[in-house]
Amino acid sequence: MPRPRVHDLDALLDVAERLVASSTDVTVRGLAAAAGVPNGTIYHAFGSLSALLAQVWLRAATAFLDLQTSLVDQAPSPVEAVVAAADTPAEFALLRPDGARMLLKVRGDRLFGPELPDELAEALHAVDKRLVALLVRLARQLWDRGDGLAVEVITTCVVDLPTAFFRRDITDPLVRERLAAAVRAVLTVPPREKDRP
Repeated sequence: MPRPRVHDLDALLDVAERLVASSTDVTVRGLAAAAGVPNGTIYHAFGSLSALLAQVWLRAATAFLDLQTSLVDQAPSPVEAVVAAADTPAEFALLRPDGARMLLKVRGDRLFGPELPDELAEALHAVDKRLVALLVRLARQLWDRGDGLAVEVITTCVVDLPTAFFRRDITDPLVRERLAAAVRAVLTVPPREKDRP
């Protein structure tokens, strides 16, 4: 019969998310102290610090993509769907500031490294596939094409521009307004037709 869990693992993930958002140098000892749990709790529940950090990343990225998909679904037009997707980091920051800072600040693979259990690696790969599917969907809605050049334009709008605009204050209304204007401007120049397969 397994021992009952006495620590709230979601609370532990919350603490880890907060620590990663403020510093990428997270240690088992530091995390355990901040969460008020023994070091062994981390190893017992997650197997390693890398696996725990991957869970933190996966949880935040999944919540982010859920929100992004919902905002895209509610948009009144294809252009506004791309604007909504680009603005998602700011919306997410209002709900989960630490999660938003972590996702903008740190690439997942640099946080937790390549050595992960297969199940966790597959879950992280599934999140990447979800993002790519959303980018393709937005490209198809705008230009009725999902090739690499079309997806590249959407990636500029949904990934590159928000990363650049939201480096300082992610929830500043003026920054969000400028981002929306930049996204709309980029979308006025469609992908090249000559390279379309």
